[in-house]
This record gives sequence, C-alpha cells and structure tokens, in this order.
Amino acid sequence: MRRCALLAACLVIVSACSTPSSNVLPPVPLPEIKDPIRVLTLWKRSLGFGVYNNYLKLRPYFHQQVGYGVDYYGLVMAFNPMTGETIWQTNLDLPLSTGPVIIDGRLYTGSSQGNLVALDPKDGHELWRTQVSSEILAPPAGEEGIIVVRSVDGRVTGLDGATGKRRWVVDTPVPLLSLRGTSAPVISEGIVLVGSDSGKLFAMTLIDGTVLWEVQIAEATGRSELERMIDIDATPVVVDGVIYVMTYQGRLVTVQMETGRILWARDISSYTGMTVDKSLVYLSDSESRIWALNRFNGATLWRQDKLLRRSVTAPILKDGYLVVGDYNGYVHWIEKQDGKLVARKRVEAGYYLFNSEAKELDKIFPKDNNILVAPLAEDNLIVAVDRLGNIRGYKLSPLPDEPMF
Repeated sequence: MRRCALLAACLVIVSACSTPSSNVLPPVPLPEIKDPIRVLTLWKRSLGFGVYNNYLKLRPYFHQQVGYGVDYYGLVMAFNPMTGETIWQTNLDLPLSTGPVIIDGRLYTGSSQGNLVALDPKDGHELWRTQVSSEILAPPAGEEGIIVVRSVDGRVTGLDGATGKRRWVVDTPVPLLSLRGTSAPVISEGIVLVGSDSGKLFAMTLIDGTVLWEVQIAEATGRSELERMIDIDATPVVVDGVIYVMTYQGRLVTVQMETGRILWARDISSYTGMTVDKSLVYLSDSESRIWALNRFNGATLWRQDKLLRRSVTAPILKDGYLVVGDYNGYVHWIEKQDGKLVARKRVEAGYYLFNSEAKELDKIFPKDNNILVAPLAEDNLIVAVDRLGNIRGYKLSPLPDEPMF
C-alpha cells in the first residue's frame, strides 16, 4: 500500500536535505538570547528507547499528578512528574505507536499492528486488548463508556470501553499519498470530530457513529500527488462551540460546531498543532514559524521567524510563555505577547545511534536529538522528551541556575 512508504511529517524537508546536492535551505542557526529568563532542570530520566529510528509521536501523559510514558518496543511506565522516579512499568511486547491517554479510569495505548490495549493506571495490569483495521498513530478519545480510535486506513472505530468490543465503524477517504501521521479524534458534547487525510473534517455521533456533517477544509491543488497533500494531522481544538482546524499545504479554518458552517479561514500550512486561549490562536506552521492570530478573525498579532526550518513542535502555553521543541533537542520559551525568544534548554547532547549510511544522510537534520512531540505542562513544570526517550523536567527559576546549554 503506497501509504506505508510515505515520508514522515517532516518528510518534505528532511528528504530534500539529505543529500549534499540539495538546494533546500537548512535550519537557521539559533540566535543569541540576551538576558534570558532562568530555567532550572529539576530531573532527568529516560522512557525506554523512545521511538528509535521511527517517526512516531509518543507523547507522555499526565493524570492526577502521575506521568505515563511508552516506548516503541512496548514499554509502558508510570512516573512521578515532580521527581522523574518510576512508580511502575510493564512491557506489552508490541510495537507501540501512540502515546498513552487515560479515559474513564483506563490507560490506553495503540500499536503499529492495529492493537488497542487498555491497562489499569494504578499498576499497569492489562485489562484487555483488541484489534482494529490498521496501524494507530494518534491516541484514542472517549466519553460515556465509548472509546473512539482513528486508524491510518481512514477508519474510525467506536469500541466499548469496558470490553474493547466494536460498536460501530465509519470509513473516511484516504488519498494515494499522505503524511505519516493522523490527528486524534476529539469529542465535544457527544459529537466526535475527525480530520481526514483528504482535508475533510467529519462530525459524527458518539453513540453510533452517524455522520452529522462533513466540510472540506482545504482543496487539493497542483499536478503531483505531493503538491496535492492536504492532510489534517494537527488535532482540532474546540473552544466555545467553535472548531479550529488546520491542514498541511492548506488553511486554518474555524467551523461552527452545531452546523459545520465555516466562519473564517486563512491560508497557512501546518501538521503539528495549536493552542488557543481566550483571544488568540498560537500555532507552528510547516516552515517552523510561530504565529499568534486573533481567534475571532484570523488576523496576525505577531510572527516569530527565528526558528525557521527547525521542525518545531506544536506550542503549548504555560505561565505566560509559549514552549516548543525542535529537531535538535532544544526547548524554546517564547513570550506570548510579542513572540520574543526568552530562553532555551537542550534535552540531551545526544549520541549517534544509527548506521553509517543513515549518519551520512542526516548531516543537516540529524535524528539523534529530535523532539517530535510538544512539551507538556504539569503544575509548575515543563516536561520535554526526545526521540531516544530522554525526558527532562524544567521549571522557571527566579534564582541563578545552571548554564543554558
């Protein structure tokens, strides 16, 4: 199947940059930060081997002051987010392809073989596992005893949360070529929202999967399949009955939840994600520009270009700052008012884990330090993890701390 051979979400940049003859521009060098805010590293640990040489977004998860993480090789663990200390760990003997999530008191993770596994979050005991139609690349969502899973073949499956038995299935269209990744389903007021690789947003009922409406967020243009890619890989956000949704090589669009009517749109390309506060939408685009937009009309408040082509993650919002990770293991703090870079930390200096041929191809975008998932906020902490499973807990500090690098 052609989808299985697709490039990762940063494929357009990485593949073009992997040979010396490429004319694609490299990432910009990091600028000096004058008078940075102080960031303290509170703890360091690892979450197994991370994703190793795979492009997977295994983002940790926090719930009731406990952190949960997985690695590609089947490790699932719980840890104290204040200290990094392990609470429990188990191995599922599966190639895990989604980060963990807790829904209705159960811990869920999915595999590249199409398994969804439910665990007891107190001790990691397996409750059940079930098979869906294909690989799962985004965490499930759930409410009212129903778990919703979106698999890479476009199928959306509703499962019984207590048993894992299938309750309904809806097919969504999948183009010949798409990015490696899917947006996670979102549930709001009994409605499941699913973004497709064909640039459509679907709304369906949680109870039985009945499709209520669908809307085309972006139109495919261009002659080649590559130019026509308009995946919705960034998970939609719902605020006050309005859905914010983005496509790759397409648009940021707001959609009225009740009717599916488009309220406003503007051209912007993204596959990472966004965060929304009471007045602004913050996002990273496919060239790693960071934007702050008016959430009511899409007007630009500011744009930060100093991380251009550094494959930054979606931003999170914490203590008045946006926080993103980049391809080389750096975590950046950005002033939310004006987009000014105010601090950075590096998760790990890294070591090369891959073969000599891969090393030669990765001179411009080395793989060892990639941060593939957005950092997380937990109480007064920022937690970031790189592709090799190195995870760090950071805290803004009013006192002098260790060197920034």
